[in-house]
Amino acid sequence: MAPSRDLDDVSDSSSVSDPLDTRDDEGWEDVEPDEETVTVLSLFDEETFPDARSMLLYCRDHHGFDIWKLRQDSDLDFLGLIKLVNYIRSEVQAGKTHPDVSSKAIFEDDKYLKPVLENDSLLYSLDDIFDDAASLTPASEVEQLREQLANLQSHFTAYREEVQKAMLDRLDSPDAKTESSNVQQARPSNGTGSSDNDYFKSYSYNAIHESMIKDRIRTDSYRDFIYDHKDLFKDKVVLDVGCGTGILSMFCAKAGAKLVIAVDNSDIIDKARENVFRNGLQSIVKCLRGKIEEVNMPVPQVDVIVSEWMGYCLLYESMLDSVLYARDKYLAPDGLMVPSHATLRIAPLADSDLKASHIDFWRDVYGFDMAAMLERAHEEVVVRVTDEKELAGDSYPFLELDLHTTTVEDLTFTKPFKTTWKEGFRVLEGFVVWFDIIFAEARTDGRVKPGMTAAEAKEKGLIAFSTGPYSEATHWQQGILLIEDPTDGFRAGEELCGEIKYVRKQGRERSLEIEVSWAKGGKTGKQEVKKQMWVLD
Repeated sequence: MAPSRDLDDVSDSSSVSDPLDTRDDEGWEDVEPDEETVTVLSLFDEETFPDARSMLLYCRDHHGFDIWKLRQDSDLDFLGLIKLVNYIRSEVQAGKTHPDVSSKAIFEDDKYLKPVLENDSLLYSLDDIFDDAASLTPASEVEQLREQLANLQSHFTAYREEVQKAMLDRLDSPDAKTESSNVQQARPSNGTGSSDNDYFKSYSYNAIHESMIKDRIRTDSYRDFIYDHKDLFKDKVVLDVGCGTGILSMFCAKAGAKLVIAVDNSDIIDKARENVFRNGLQSIVKCLRGKIEEVNMPVPQVDVIVSEWMGYCLLYESMLDSVLYARDKYLAPDGLMVPSHATLRIAPLADSDLKASHIDFWRDVYGFDMAAMLERAHEEVVVRVTDEKELAGDSYPFLELDLHTTTVEDLTFTKPFKTTWKEGFRVLEGFVVWFDIIFAEARTDGRVKPGMTAAEAKEKGLIAFSTGPYSEATHWQQGILLIEDPTDGFRAGEELCGEIKYVRKQGRERSLEIEVSWAKGGKTGKQEVKKQMWVLD
């Protein structure tokens, strides 16, 4: 640090001769600054930013548009990026708020080399952005997602251990046998007994809510539907069943709802109430603690029911029962369910690394044979992310639910499926189950077709998402049903037929039993029909 001097000394010395003092020089006032101020307009709205990077980060976080991931997935060069930018700007100008970027063939036309905006600052900044984007690569985001999924799995594992310990503690009681049959791990809203308390207690912790909210596919879909269709929520009464942190309720409030009733039977409702207050929405959002079957509703009827009720393999946790109860008791005759449609899909698994990692692993653990661990390994549904390259046939939609008409009886079923075996696979090692969700804009929306995938729904302009292997991973992942005795000898073009059954586990209604029977050509074929059951606890 330089020694201090008196102000008079500084003043005197500067008045004598200061080579940097330009007050007496002529012409300096006409010199322009080295850098011009840059304003970059958002790709999707009227927000402006001082640089391209901050604008693209905003588009990623608020509109789900990740240009870094899209560049890598579609292998875009510099001209490809220019075409992409101009394509999106032209689509948004035409009123399409969610341009289709599923394939680069959509924007390959050279007409997209012509700037849509005059002096578009973004086009001049693309080189700089992608020269220094290491910290924002999709790989880092995938790694983050893996960590979140691992945390969620760890949370559920700890919860299982807690429930098992509670069971052992009660073994000496006279009612031990009765109570032990009621231990459940789920998100129950219409059950009774200690299992409900255990479950709701598990949802009072932050970890599970953090994993769900950070699932961009899930949370962005709800946000986009609510914000993009404010006319459906403006001045309406909304019921949020199983509100958790209150995020969906606050979306609805921001969209113009006049009243949102947020219901949850977990301690998380206290945090939801505080979240609502911190955001100044307490005059709109009313938080009620209790099961939807038992709470005293402040209104006899609601216009919209919003809920994130989906569990692993869609129906694990049985929360949909409570949502349907709320629909039948409180939804207006012309009211809307959000989301409105769900489809369960199944596909054959072959040549998969999952068998090696989940089954064969136990045969050699640090040089030890631990095959004893395999006693019930094939009876459990494995929740993992699979690679689409391991699917030996196209998926089949075996259950389609319209939430406006579905009944609780529809949730226990036996449904047929079929698919054609693809070339390059021989051994059937199991099945993969996942679900697609669609948000229709009306009780009867002509764009929703039977068997429609989430991707097809998006092409029709609907908000939708998939939990399958063809899409970005969600916290639901997929349900893997590994076969104890893999079936060999399939040839390309052969038909694989069968039935899949969903049954609630006796005494543990929040758990799920899934049974699959299958054969080449189905039950009418000459091949032996095989059958196996898996449990999702």
